[in-house]
Amino acid sequence: MFSKVTLQDWESLVQKQLKTDDIYAVLSKENLEGLKVRPYYDSVLKPLKNLPKIEESTHLVSVYHEDLDENVFAFLLNENVENLSEKALFINNKDLSEHIKTEDDSRYFSLIDVFDDNAGTLNEQLTKELLAKDFERNIGIDVSFHQNSGAAIYQQLGIAMAKTKELTELFGKEILNQLVFRIAIGANYFFEISKVRALKLTFNQLSKEFGLDEIPYIFAETSFRNKAKNDEENNLIRSTLELAAAMIGGADAVFTNDYKLQNANELSEEISFKQQIVLAYESIINVFEDAPNGSYYIEDLTQQIAEKSWRYFLEIEEQGGYLENLRSGKIQKDIFSQAVAEQKWLEEGRIKLIGVNLYPKLEKTKSAEDLYSEHEIKPVRLAEMFGC
Repeated sequence: MFSKVTLQDWESLVQKQLKTDDIYAVLSKENLEGLKVRPYYDSVLKPLKNLPKIEESTHLVSVYHEDLDENVFAFLLNENVENLSEKALFINNKDLSEHIKTEDDSRYFSLIDVFDDNAGTLNEQLTKELLAKDFERNIGIDVSFHQNSGAAIYQQLGIAMAKTKELTELFGKEILNQLVFRIAIGANYFFEISKVRALKLTFNQLSKEFGLDEIPYIFAETSFRNKAKNDEENNLIRSTLELAAAMIGGADAVFTNDYKLQNANELSEEISFKQQIVLAYESIINVFEDAPNGSYYIEDLTQQIAEKSWRYFLEIEEQGGYLENLRSGKIQKDIFSQAVAEQKWLEEGRIKLIGVNLYPKLEKTKSAEDLYSEHEIKPVRLAEMFGC
């Protein structure tokens, strides 16, 4: 029989091994999200109920190719394709949405965002046209753009809620079950799992403000933020972990951006998609509803992110809402500050990208000031500082 070990026993052993009385100062790790991460977890203050998703199994989404038609169920469409049957089709092109017909037995989802995230405008006419379509979900709320521009997780989710609130005020609470949240999954594995779950919490809380009890439809894709042009193999590894985080977190659909940032071709697209196939069929992680439920660490992160995101959403609302904050430049400045801080961490080596600032360590060719503007939200890859 094993002897019973108390928490004090564990702490005493760690203090002895680390030769310090303050093990928390040694083991705690700072992060750019401002989240409190403990060195160990033996409980969670408020256990969460199961956080459901809408789809029974996470859709594995591919760019459409004719040779995939028989074997792939879900496609991302940038142009019209005729005679598709019994598919899940994610419409990614505004012009396509105007002409596509939904007379077949496929399911249609719009990823089209009606906001201009720098001009501070919302295309109401386009919104009305999309809502009139016979789609299963008609409007995209895109915060993948913000993640790729360097926004913090809490900023991404706060912005997602602010966009949702803006649409609800204009078009009524019925629009809440017509939305697809498009998010990009970054490199911080457990944080990103928690981000997907926190989006479910914050959206459900917002829906309750309108007397509903909705859960969000989440379309998650791999990030460009941490990818490098001349480091394709590492891009492949990074995006695999991002896909795993999305599936474990409970996304309804996942999509892999091509791991080749230049000279992409049909083979690289196929390999990128097959990352999803390997994860789904070798690990079966796309079928679980809320796999991380009960993990103290992820439960704690989920609640911290949700609370911080909600506070940021309320801050936006107190200053006039999302569009007004865009027009005043607040959102742009908030993301700029976060993005530059992340870039400086990379420059200092506190964030490590293999093949960029480590193994080998490349020379810096651009400054953070060259890459970012506080007046504009724009996607920037971290590796661009090093010319790759």
